[in-house]
Amino acid sequence: MKYFIITLFVLLCNFVKAQENRFYDDAFLTIDNMLTNKQAYSFKTAVLSVEEAYYQGKLDTAEVSRKIEFMANFAKKIIENRDLTYEEKDKATVSKYAAIFSVICQETPIIMNNDTLQYKAFSYDFNDVFGHKDLSNLFVSKLVNTQKGNCNSLPYLYKILAEEIGADASLALAPNHIYIKHNIKSIGWYNTELTSGIFPQDAWLMASGFIHLDAIQNGVYMKALTDRESLALCLVDLANAYNRSFPENDGSFALKCAMRALQIHPFLVTALILQAETHKQQYQKLANDPKGKDLISLLNKEYNYIHKIGYRNMPEGMYLEWLVSLRTERKRYEDLRLKQ
Repeated sequence: MKYFIITLFVLLCNFVKAQENRFYDDAFLTIDNMLTNKQAYSFKTAVLSVEEAYYQGKLDTAEVSRKIEFMANFAKKIIENRDLTYEEKDKATVSKYAAIFSVICQETPIIMNNDTLQYKAFSYDFNDVFGHKDLSNLFVSKLVNTQKGNCNSLPYLYKILAEEIGADASLALAPNHIYIKHNIKSIGWYNTELTSGIFPQDAWLMASGFIHLDAIQNGVYMKALTDRESLALCLVDLANAYNRSFPENDGSFALKCAMRALQIHPFLVTALILQAETHKQQYQKLANDPKGKDLISLLNKEYNYIHKIGYRNMPEGMYLEWLVSLRTERKRYEDLRLKQ
């Protein structure tokens, strides 16, 4: 009888674990299906599938989508009622970019009946900016519920809104950072920085001191990511969420996500680091196992490669100082061409 109870308990634990893992498996399949064209591409769906997996299916995605739809409709209203002083052939597209920027970064008056209300802009949340205490601080769902976000959730929301109103938006990476890149006829490429609400020159990005020339040449940093490469970024987010949910896992799910992401973007540094760090954790668990020699050899190759392509680690404290510098030295780094 005692053996039966123990067996039943083990089976029950395995069943619960399988149910918990199912949400992550489903999210991986959703993103992978988009990458193989078995499912229609949607950055919003990819992002929310990651967040729903972390919340184990308890995220109210319908409510999050409703709030996103409201913002998208608001952006459309801004486009209808505002005429930009921009006369190039891509004016309609630029108007969409400007409207999304207004929704996220600018207080905007809304006339309802005879009353004028002020739409509140999103703000940067300096509390737990890396999600160390609570991973959900990086989530779009948290952003739309609190109107406070960071360099992960704000550019993600921007890209989602762009797709909701029929525009393209490219994510781009810098050390510990994500921002938006656009290409328009009047000036070519320019940067949109949502954490401070301005358009910084590339000089600001280079000013961090942690962007090596090799990293730019290899597309590690400052590259406009394609939609597929943005999905690869979501796979890394999914692996990080899984590791947070199951800290004692064997690393197989994280490696699956990392390898799939690297198939899409071989120089995606977050995926390369995820892969190396997972192998490092596996090595630490092997202790004196002979297999550890092979793993340490692989680890050395992976870390050497990450350094070779231009990655340099940026301390978190220096990152925050660099981020603040955009506000304190705005005149120095702002792209004045956008004031036109």
